[in-house]
Amino acid sequence: MAKNNTENSTQMKETTDNDMMPSLLVGYVRRSNAGGAIKISINTNAFGDCETYTTSDGQTYVPLVISLSALRKVIDGDRAVTTVSQLIFE
Repeated sequence: MAKNNTENSTQMKETTDNDMMPSLLVGYVRRSNAGGAIKISINTNAFGDCETYTTSDGQTYVPLVISLSALRKVIDGDRAVTTVSQLIFE
């Protein structure tokens, strides 16, 4: 069952790097200081506002997106951070 809660005014709509579709900013992705891992930081308030879906086995998931080209730039060190978002289908 999908949840739709858009009353939180602290959330903002953005667009991903490659798409012009509106999205909800949920968090950030950055490379670890040692460079051997990707760190994902999710804002718990924004996460709670995301749409969800439930699979046939009863598990609930939040579908999120990260721009592949922006993530490559983070991995390569050309960019410090990129966003984690949820696409908004209006």
